[in-house]
Amino acid sequence: MLRVYLAGPDVFLPDASAQADRKKALCARYGFDGIFPLDAALDLTGLAPYQAGLAISRANEETMRSCDLVIANATPFRGPSIDPGTAYEVGYMRALQKPVFAYANAAGPYRRRVEAHFGSAPDQDPAGRWSDPDGLTVEDFDMADNLMIVGAVEATGGVFLAGDVPPGQGHTDLSVFEACLKHARDRLAGHPPQTDPAGQARRSRHDRPVRRPDTPTAP
Repeated sequence: MLRVYLAGPDVFLPDASAQADRKKALCARYGFDGIFPLDAALDLTGLAPYQAGLAISRANEETMRSCDLVIANATPFRGPSIDPGTAYEVGYMRALQKPVFAYANAAGPYRRRVEAHFGSAPDQDPAGRWSDPDGLTVEDFDMADNLMIVGAVEATGGVFLAGDVPPGQGHTDLSVFEACLKHARDRLAGHPPQTDPAGQARRSRHDRPVRRPDTPTAP
């Protein structure tokens, strides 16, 4: 059974353990062993906050190395984009050459999220470039999030699914997550990750996703 690292800001939910159990149950339904970041039983007793943070970081990296793929919850977190810790974990798994899948409980391209975040439409110059109220350019590549996140998913043959969920359930609804699990199961069924002696999973460069990453998807 392939081990899937469940990256995302779910760890910050007040009922994070319950959410982890729900995700793991869905993983088992689709033939995966779901691994949650909080599964590592760390003894942080006596550590200063800074050292405790470093211990958690090291444990998460060790857990990722033990997994075969990642499904990242890229739902916008405290802003219009993916949680920064999750973004790092996507890059980490990409560097390990392991399949990266992602989902977001918010449909539409990144530029629209920036617009919603600031409460006004970005400015557009004569060349067609968009900028935010601070005058900084806003990405407009018709992608669900930052191009490096989508690029990591595409490069490993994964898929990025984005879809709206009921109001107030942006960080708890699992319908788009389940749809992502289905894609991961089907995509890896014929070509499961092959691990080399260094523990890095390999994917065929010809295995490419078939869906646009910003397409809202009904589970």
